[in-house]
Amino acid sequence: MARSRCFSLTLFFSFLILSLSEMAFSATFTIVNQCSYTVWPGLLSGAGTPSLPTTGFALNPGASFPITVPTSWSGRIWGRTHCSEDSTTGKFTCVTGDCGSGTVECSRGGAVPPATLAEFTLNGAGGLDFYDVSLVDGYNLPMLVVPRNGAGGNCTTTGCVVDLNGACPAELKVVNAPSTTEGSGGACVACKSACEAFGDPKYCCSGEYGTPNTCKPSMYSELFKNACPRAYSYAYDDGTSTFTCESADYVVTFCPAPSASKKASGEELPGQGSVSLVSSGSSHLMSSTPLPMLLVAAILHLWRR
Repeated sequence: MARSRCFSLTLFFSFLILSLSEMAFSATFTIVNQCSYTVWPGLLSGAGTPSLPTTGFALNPGASFPITVPTSWSGRIWGRTHCSEDSTTGKFTCVTGDCGSGTVECSRGGAVPPATLAEFTLNGAGGLDFYDVSLVDGYNLPMLVVPRNGAGGNCTTTGCVVDLNGACPAELKVVNAPSTTEGSGGACVACKSACEAFGDPKYCCSGEYGTPNTCKPSMYSELFKNACPRAYSYAYDDGTSTFTCESADYVVTFCPAPSASKKASGEELPGQGSVSLVSSGSSHLMSSTPLPMLLVAAILHLWRR
């Protein structure tokens, strides 16, 4: 009997340690679609970091999807729009943000510009997470990143909540072909960066313009910056566009309400009532039942067997 109890307790504590390790060494990213249309999120892990459980999926209007992310993860998240599958070949493609995989899952493919990007490096220098929303590769839809329950850093909400497609200069516009199936034929569906549109080193911060001293904001990057002050507008826009937080979960929202850009971390999100932030490895799970109570109850149960 004593041996059986010891074995049961050993199994229990082994399971507990594994569970606590998962909780302590993971973050939850909740991806939310507040657009009036379906968005297909794409996810790309950086070199040398673990792959995520999914690299692409469909997210219907009003839906949310939580993903457990290792704390040392780095990578990008973006939204693909106006996507369809060829009825003959089965190839999946998107008008904006396409990753070139030919399927809903992006595998190791990144976003084809122009695309609004959320970029993350978790548990970086000083144990801080570094994150930003970037328009350096252009813009295709509004996006907001909100850290939740962060323990350190500035934990600032960032993103671009403005519809830049409507204000996009003609020379930067990506126009949807009338033959597509999402009812926006002929409309501007994305806005290129000046680098992509013209290939000029002064816009791309390359060649003789490849340093912060020689690459300066352009009239095009200023258009992005004025509309979305916290988003990256060109390659050396670090000072006002990179934010830090520690041990946080993150909510990434497509098409957030414009007022959300002024909300700080921990405040109410637009539409939060319909968004589930339940995490399999976050502090939300532990807040209702303290860990010591769970331990005592489990040990007593095993000892009495």
